[in-house]
Amino acid sequence: MKITSQMVKELRDKTNAGMMDCKKALQENDGDMEKAVDFLRQKGLAVAAKRADRATSEGIIETYIHAGGKLGAMVEVGCETDFVAKTDAFVSFAKDIAMHVAAANPIGLSREEIPAEVLEREKAIYVQQALDSGKPENIVEKIVAGKMDKYYGEICLLEQKFVKDPDLSIQDMINEIVAAMGENITIKRFARFAVGA
Repeated sequence: MKITSQMVKELRDKTNAGMMDCKKALQENDGDMEKAVDFLRQKGLAVAAKRADRATSEGIIETYIHAGGKLGAMVEVGCETDFVAKTDAFVSFAKDIAMHVAAANPIGLSREEIPAEVLEREKAIYVQQALDSGKPENIVEKIVAGKMDKYYGEICLLEQKFVKDPDLSIQDMINEIVAAMGENITIKRFARFAVGA
């Protein structure tokens, strides 16, 4: 199939990937737009993995204040160079993360940051629910493990589904921007504020 410049432009608009990467993705997938998007996302994962150990000592702090001024969030997003920190795509990414934090109210950045007492309390509830429903002991552990994975997806920022696009997790978004920017990008910390909370 002939890959047209319009197809390349459409894929670039969808993914923010480079022109040559978009063209290659379309060629590798016979012009299938959805497969090309998946191809670029997988490539983004590989790029992100290669860059994960690089220091992110530059970056920005971005805020989001919800209409009415009763809810807000602040995030620190790091990158390798101040050049990238000043790009529109990076600033837009940071704004999206701040808005997501305000909307989704994560407890921690990753699984390692969730307090043990919160996890123990949740796990005890799931164990009791499984036992109360009459499930055998050997099945209870599997049920609880599955429910805990789902719980992590609700409370860990990196595992949460992005509020503007539930097909993407926050980690997927980071992988995509790492691939597009060509350097390591990390969410360093965040805070959420609500009046009266």
